[in-house]
Amino acid sequence: MTSSPPSSSPGLWHQILHAPWTWRVTWFYLTLFLFLPMAALVLKALTLNPAEIWRIATDPVAISTYNVTFFTALVASIINGFAGLIIAWVLVRYEFPGKRFLDAIIDLPFALPTAVAGLTLSTIYSTNGWIGGFLEPFGIRVSFTRLGVLVAMIFIALPFSVRTVQPVLQDLEPEMEEAAWSMGASRWQTFWRVILPPLMPAILTGVAMGFSRAVGEYGSVVIIAGNIPFQDLIAPVLIIQRLEQFDYAGATVIGTVLLLISLSALLVINLIQARGRRFYG
Repeated sequence: MTSSPPSSSPGLWHQILHAPWTWRVTWFYLTLFLFLPMAALVLKALTLNPAEIWRIATDPVAISTYNVTFFTALVASIINGFAGLIIAWVLVRYEFPGKRFLDAIIDLPFALPTAVAGLTLSTIYSTNGWIGGFLEPFGIRVSFTRLGVLVAMIFIALPFSVRTVQPVLQDLEPEMEEAAWSMGASRWQTFWRVILPPLMPAILTGVAMGFSRAVGEYGSVVIIAGNIPFQDLIAPVLIIQRLEQFDYAGATVIGTVLLLISLSALLVINLIQARGRRFYG
């Protein structure tokens, strides 16, 4: 009795070459514009010895920028989560003059160059600006402070929170609300128990996307903030400062740390999103 030789499964390259062309284009595109740049950044940082990497990554100025960047981005994304829900609700549930204009202007941060956004915000929130001048007598300063960083991050990330919730809210069936009202539920009870649960996955998605966008923001923040270490300096600005000083090793290490922390944060947020979808259906 002869035994047939064990069949070997096709290798990775064989699968790639014989996959549908759309699959091959997808992987080529992602590799060229996503995987290779990230790998090049990490490999460049690894050319340094571990002690040097640790020294640069844990420099007090760098640690401060990590804290400012991620904490402020988190606060901005949470604020946008609440505000985006309210704005989406108004755009979907109400008819009023100028609704189309308001709906279109929500996407302005997508189209507006970030440097122009920073210039606009710093003008409005400066001590002699429209809003900054009003806040100055109360001892509140926005431009060239950490609060200015928060304002810039809220501005550039707001569309994500609105646009992720808006289509889900449009697809909600009015019959569900009418049934809740007919059973004696108040408007607040209907909102919390009937409307909000289906919206939670979209809200979490908007928060996650806004957080990711805010973490990488540079153009608007560098103009409205003072960019002072231990106060309002963020990691992307610190990377540019290192490059301007021809400290390529420092810029590479800080960029790698920012990349790893961002990926870890996105992984946690995606897990929260997955649990939210299972919990809220």
